[in-house]
Amino acid sequence: MKMETKCLHAGYSPKNTEPRVVPIVQSTTYVYDSTAEVASVFDEPTKSLIYSRFANPTVMAVEEKIAALEGGVGAMCTTSGQAATLLSLLNICQTGDSFISTTEIYGGTVNLFSFTLKKLGIECIFVDKNASDEEILAKFKPNTKAVFGETIANPALTVFDIERFARLAHQNNVPLIVDNTFATPALCRPIEFGADIVIHSTSKYMDGHAVQVGGVIVDSGNFDWTSGKFPELVEPDESYHGISYVETYGKAAYIIKARMQLMRDFGVYPAAHSAFLLNLGLETLAVRMKQYCENALTVAKFLEGNDKIESVKYPGLESDPDYALAQKYLAGASGVISLVIKGGREAAMRFMDSLELASNEVHVADIRTCVLHPASETHRQLTDEQLVACGIDGGMVRLSVGLENVNDILADLEKGLAAI
Repeated sequence: MKMETKCLHAGYSPKNTEPRVVPIVQSTTYVYDSTAEVASVFDEPTKSLIYSRFANPTVMAVEEKIAALEGGVGAMCTTSGQAATLLSLLNICQTGDSFISTTEIYGGTVNLFSFTLKKLGIECIFVDKNASDEEILAKFKPNTKAVFGETIANPALTVFDIERFARLAHQNNVPLIVDNTFATPALCRPIEFGADIVIHSTSKYMDGHAVQVGGVIVDSGNFDWTSGKFPELVEPDESYHGISYVETYGKAAYIIKARMQLMRDFGVYPAAHSAFLLNLGLETLAVRMKQYCENALTVAKFLEGNDKIESVKYPGLESDPDYALAQKYLAGASGVISLVIKGGREAAMRFMDSLELASNEVHVADIRTCVLHPASETHRQLTDEQLVACGIDGGMVRLSVGLENVNDILADLEKGLAAI
């Protein structure tokens, strides 16, 4: 093969010809010098590239960067955050297994866990993040394979106690999977607090410009898969020449298995151009996250003092119940605020429809300020009971504070509130 590559859990790094910008390798296939060389790669696929359903040099460069940002041994990009969530669990769960998740998670993830995985015979056991250790430990079963939570929950804006849930998970010999989408590694690195697997919807702050959908799974390399609960990582894989992932790949066993088994079969791998765009967002991530946090804190304090607002949920506020957790885990509380407007659904929708600078859109964590009404939009498929469990009120508005001048954002919000 003409192109030099590293193994799949690392990245593409040509010697002495490193370009300033990650190149777009727009190709599905790669040419080899002989039939024997192709055969050897199928025997040991981390030797080189096979096909862009598994790996692509542009995407691999971004994977390596994200793994470094999170402090992991390797990463695998996917076509969406939901795909990353799904594969992170399917990599260690099968029919007859269960896993534990906090209730304070994204509505689409609730659907995935409650319905789609249930159809596959995988049970999600929901727990309140504020439940006692004893209550949570009582939920574990012999077939429980993982614990799942979101660093900053979407849209409830609660903060996940990573160290506590990591301790509870490890007491039961299972990994902790953390969705770090809203925090990003610029604000929190869950692996440093005991998380074993970190996932993201890269469509949000990592991209930042709302130009492409994507996701990523990061493997910390720290979890011991040899306890007996995960034979699929230890025993020979009949679908791949009898490879034992732990024996062959050591600390990178989890992420290599995800690529060689699940990416091979599901093919949810992003295009090279999508990774190129994601990389542009990553290059400004630290600067953008700092400004998001500053703007959002200013806006949250303004909303907290308005008599038309019933409540404001933003972990950067000293009055927030999760302020102490935010101080422990976060270098900033991101740019997303949850507010509840007095008057319920109708008042919330009137407020949103009166805004001019802020866009009413099904997105979040954009450079532009945007608003969304979860109860009637993204979470409308949930029952009233599920909405309450997710921390969603009928008058709740999810406000994603952008990078515009904060005074312009405040003026727009004042106009919306005047319409109520």
